[in-house]
Amino acid sequence: MKRQARGSGPTVIANTSATRRNTEDESGADVETVGRAARLSRRLGRADLRAVPEARRALRELLEGWGKPGCSETAELLTSELVTNALVHTDQDAVLTATVSPAGLRVEVRDFVARRPRPRVPIADDGTSGRGLILVQSLADAWGVRAHGVGKSVWFELGAGAA
Repeated sequence: MKRQARGSGPTVIANTSATRRNTEDESGADVETVGRAARLSRRLGRADLRAVPEARRALRELLEGWGKPGCSETAELLTSELVTNALVHTDQDAVLTATVSPAGLRVEVRDFVARRPRPRVPIADDGTSGRGLILVQSLADAWGVRAHGVGKSVWFELGAGAA
């Protein structure tokens, strides 16, 4: 069942039954709930940095009430790093997918450029540039890069007890 959600911002369905429900917000984010897991999917427009705070907001709603204090903030920070990297370092659209369950969270940002990202030690004169993957590496329980036929996904996972 697919229906349009009303209002500003994504609608997240809290659902603990074994049913499957989808919603789509006006910005194009799909939220799907299957059993006790919920999934957010959002297409990110090429070089559209407005997508970064929108992705954080959608993830915040998805994670409402999940995990220990500080979990959601860590997830938002890491998500914004992956989204920013995909939009700044490629000239393509990207797709954000986040899946949350009682066991944990997995966030993937897929782009359509094969070049693999590498964590690098930031240079002091670089301002805030170059720290994204170092943050992901430091704060996530697991992270990695998965190649696709066209492009790649950069992902991270946090357990429900992370903070």
